[in-house]
Amino acid sequence: MNKVVAVMRKYLMTFFVAATLAPAIPAMAAEEGEPAPPHGAEWVKEKAQVCASCHGKAGVSQTPMYPTIAGQYESYLVHALKAYRDGDRNNAIMAGQVQGMTDAQLKALARFYAKQESLLHIPELNP
Repeated sequence: MNKVVAVMRKYLMTFFVAATLAPAIPAMAAEEGEPAPPHGAEWVKEKAQVCASCHGKAGVSQTPMYPTIAGQYESYLVHALKAYRDGDRNNAIMAGQVQGMTDAQLKALARFYAKQESLLHIPELNP
């Protein structure tokens, strides 16, 4: 009889703990997962204004000191931006600009500049 009571207590305690914690699990998950940082069209437009101070309007540089990024391959831009962010490519200005950006944000910027017209833009390769 004591074994039966011990087993029943164990199952009841497990059930009680599970029933008590179950409603809290979605709330805990929501606290852990922060909303994704913005990376939509408005965010890109705002960031592109900052980029324009060196890379020119729509990424077409007016000075040889800063490269034209308009029309550059999207994959190359993503790779370069990640390298600046992660410290694999050294440039204090660029590192500061991309510090804290997510991969989605870097991809959004790269996509925007790849579609801009310049001498580098090849519509067949950069739709």
